[in-house]
Amino acid sequence: MKLWRYPANWHLFRYDDRLLLICMAVVVGICAGLAAIALNRALVSVLGLLHHYRHLWWAFIMPAAGAALSSLFLEKIVNEGAGHGVPEVIYSVSRYGGLIRLRSSFSRLISSCLTIGSGGSAGPEAPVVMSGSAIGSNIARLFNLNDRQRVTLVGCGTAGAIGAIFNAPIAGMVFTMEVILGEWSAVNIIPIAIAAVTGTKVSRLLQGNNIAFSHREFQIALGDIAACVGLAICCAAVSIILTRSLRGMSRRVAVLRLPLWLKAAMGGAIVGLIGIGLPDVLGEGYHTIQHAITGDFRAGLLVATTVLAMKIVATAFTLGWGGSGGIFAPSLFIGSFVGLAYQRALTHLWPTVGWVEEGCFALLGMAGIISGILQAPLTGIFLIVEITGGYDVIVPLTIVAAVSSTACQYVEPASFYLKDLVDKGQLLRPGTDARVLADIRMGELLETDCIPVSPGMRLGEFIPILERSHRNLFPVEDGKNGRFLGIVHLDDVRPYLFKTPLYDAVVLGQLMQTQVETVGPDDDLIDVLDKMDALKKFSLPVVANQRFVGMISKATLLDRYRRELMVQTRTT
Repeated sequence: MKLWRYPANWHLFRYDDRLLLICMAVVVGICAGLAAIALNRALVSVLGLLHHYRHLWWAFIMPAAGAALSSLFLEKIVNEGAGHGVPEVIYSVSRYGGLIRLRSSFSRLISSCLTIGSGGSAGPEAPVVMSGSAIGSNIARLFNLNDRQRVTLVGCGTAGAIGAIFNAPIAGMVFTMEVILGEWSAVNIIPIAIAAVTGTKVSRLLQGNNIAFSHREFQIALGDIAACVGLAICCAAVSIILTRSLRGMSRRVAVLRLPLWLKAAMGGAIVGLIGIGLPDVLGEGYHTIQHAITGDFRAGLLVATTVLAMKIVATAFTLGWGGSGGIFAPSLFIGSFVGLAYQRALTHLWPTVGWVEEGCFALLGMAGIISGILQAPLTGIFLIVEITGGYDVIVPLTIVAAVSSTACQYVEPASFYLKDLVDKGQLLRPGTDARVLADIRMGELLETDCIPVSPGMRLGEFIPILERSHRNLFPVEDGKNGRFLGIVHLDDVRPYLFKTPLYDAVVLGQLMQTQVETVGPDDDLIDVLDKMDALKKFSLPVVANQRFVGMISKATLLDRYRRELMVQTRTT
């Protein structure tokens, strides 16, 4: 791809890149909004096309075929693995400065359309996040922007896509800052907010300004607010169950020695069989959520609880077995039924209390599950407020989101999207030591001016070496094979320096330290720094294949750390 550089006479862009990022944010927001609209309309078309066949006995084959085709497309055509998409975006931001392949801008849109459109239990938000982020990354690459600017445009793509798919610009901005970037930076907020608004506006121009889920106004009493704490605990418990079901299913499927497309087909077939008895669990389930909010879901508590449980199972089989899609829509569905079931249980236990309508608890449950599984309470609050227009429930909404998120953090320290990255040590949030040190290589810090000595060298032969050296440490190497044996420290030699009769009697093998802690050239610098602190050492030898390659000192490491921190936090 040919890179474009803005002309040198564009002084505003040269001296303050905020204007550049704002302009680019508009472009990225438009593109992300169009990608979200494309997926939304494709899903409507596919769902409408297959709707007439849902009642047939062989309809369970459709989710299997869709998941298999989705897996084949990702694996064989675009050479991408199955996954939710969002962790991949977070990983690219934390490790590679937001570099994402161009084909990711469309690959997940197609694969998720096949999975969700055929009846798989997943949502469209993760694919559009992947698409919008890839668009932002490649626009930054096209204009040869630096890493910090590229990360900002990746965030712009995410915000524009979420804003467009949900008609919720604030939720798009908050989700980006809270989940994707993991920091609230003044440099990022303005362009990301502009992209979120732009993507949403594109959606409204082409699809109308429609709230996803309408609801009545609710009269919330003090007792209802108190009951929200119990609902939040229930949401936290269900969020943990959903998280562990998805991750556990993925681990079990990973050990099966079957083609990926066959695994996806098997998972899809099970979802299809569930859908024969409970068609509400198929697809994204927005129409069923609407029924829960408006109080039109007439089935009893037992049926509602069964639908809730089967939605968790269907989502686990869809995503855990290789289908493509996100967890937002399933989480909204599950949350609405947690709230609905909770309200009906309260009514059954205390029938004389005038509880608020079940639609209100359905809204609160949606916020509780989103906040719990993502551990992002602000995203849960603003998303539900915007997609339902439920500003009248903002107080209990905040309580449920905060309590659910906090409770989940005690049990699961990392959210669903971050768990695998944390377990693999791949999550490096901006401004942390690990993130700064990740961009520094051991080779940049090696000090190679150390003069090696041999264990048989006499003290008298060592004096001239000591005179021309600026070091206090001298690596000891085997004269035959060059193997690292230990270190001679100047402090251990100093007592003999002025005893000339000992120059021919003392050899360095008698003075060297053999129990020496070493590090390798491929060790993480954060681990090296921790080892220095634990051992109270200012320098450590670097050894590879039992051979000394140099020294690494805390002074050099911290100096390079400071320079790298200045680069990563530079605002202009």
